[in-house]
Amino acid sequence: MPHPNRSRLVTTAPETVDILAVARDQVLERGVGLGEEQILDVLRLDDDHLTDLLALAHEVRMRWCGPEVEVEGIISLKTGGCPEDCHFCSQSGRFPTPVRSAWLDIPGLVKAARQTAETGATEFCIVAAVRGPDKRLLSQVREGIKAIREDGNDIQIACSLGMLTQEQVDELVEMGVHRYNHNLETARSHFANVVTTHTWEERWETLRMIREAGMEVCCGGIIGMGESIEQRAEFAAQLAELNPDECTMNFLIPQPGTPYEGYEIVEGKDALRTVAAFRLAMPRPLLRFSGGRELTFGDLGTKQGMLGGINAIIVGNYLTNLGRPATADLEMLDELKMPVKAISDVL
Repeated sequence: MPHPNRSRLVTTAPETVDILAVARDQVLERGVGLGEEQILDVLRLDDDHLTDLLALAHEVRMRWCGPEVEVEGIISLKTGGCPEDCHFCSQSGRFPTPVRSAWLDIPGLVKAARQTAETGATEFCIVAAVRGPDKRLLSQVREGIKAIREDGNDIQIACSLGMLTQEQVDELVEMGVHRYNHNLETARSHFANVVTTHTWEERWETLRMIREAGMEVCCGGIIGMGESIEQRAEFAAQLAELNPDECTMNFLIPQPGTPYEGYEIVEGKDALRTVAAFRLAMPRPLLRFSGGRELTFGDLGTKQGMLGGINAIIVGNYLTNLGRPATADLEMLDELKMPVKAISDVL
């Protein structure tokens, strides 16, 4: 297992900072994402060039995505007791974590969707800690979506229910699920150090079926799980190859009882450099601040990230961790003069 301190990267500047000039022409002007070696050059830029890098990433976001920010809330329909051994996850039933298995009832799901819509969010994601959904879970999702619609809520529904079969993909499409989240988590070359109970390729296959079925694809991962700087570049390039509609940027929260409980939190400047690099690899997708940003960035760093390539956020709490109050994020967006994407624009 990688040493916990390996996630604290030491960057060294390339001989020149020509990579910023290259990125300005290739990404900003032509909309072509950086390749793996170019991404690595960005990740190796020293702190003296961080301000210029973030400014360029923000220009790319504004040029190819516009000023609007998509806001999303998430809720766990089935928490804990997962049979998989994802080393970062407190919901794995294989580790002695404080999280216990629990189900959310339909009225609770409807209430959470209503509260999410009231924040101005356009997306509501139903999440379950499972390898993949069984008939009971899919039945709960179906009933939940029906109840949300009967409540008069037209918010977009996304799901994250693990690995799928083709039949399950088709069923979610029939339910009206707008977007499916299934993270690759990390670079293919590092995946076996993070998860041993299933493969990177199995995750990729689910994403392929989702894309072919016409649902939007949400896919990202977690930074700070012992990966090398080269593997961060590899991961960004692999995500760019997938061409997701949305990429989630999570930063490791060392969870008690998991194999990664002793890992260090990613240093803020490393995290900002990574956000900018991912934006330069993927000029057009939503790039969403997700879990761990409160620990990694704090308030100031979150603002820097919003001005460094990010154009989507999760508001409120996460699955097993507290987040920032939704009002705090909405006030920040207002201060930055970044409008929340209207629901009519995503229907």
